[in-house]
Amino acid sequence: MNAAFQADLAFDAGSVVVCDWPLCQVRLQDDARFPWLILIPRRPGLHEIEDLTPAERAELMEEIVRAGEAVRALAVAAGRPVQKLNVAALGNVTAQLHVHVVGRRHDDELWPDPIWGRGGAVPYGASALQAAVSRIRLSRDG
Repeated sequence: MNAAFQADLAFDAGSVVVCDWPLCQVRLQDDARFPWLILIPRRPGLHEIEDLTPAERAELMEEIVRAGEAVRALAVAAGRPVQKLNVAALGNVTAQLHVHVVGRRHDDELWPDPIWGRGGAVPYGASALQAAVSRIRLSRDG
């Protein structure tokens, strides 16, 4: 991948790097309320999906599906299966192209409202965070 890629430092405040997939850096949002992955295409200077080549757009979609599978696996492991998978590329706070893949439940504390910009994140804790990272890495040959 391009050596000039660097994730915006803003991602460090609330997420941890899990691994790299063919196109994206995969990050876990450190908020145990929701199984939540962030995919950041490892190309410098991207702001919009249209900035990707057609082949990269197709790869991004495949990685979104893969992230959805990992999010569902995290939720099942926590005993709270996902009822709805939310996928969004907002970029209002961090302009660098990234995609959120979030598992939601009808009984989560913010349902049916959006989660974006809603404080009160509940960090995983060291052992739970490591277990979640390991689970994601193992999902579909992560």
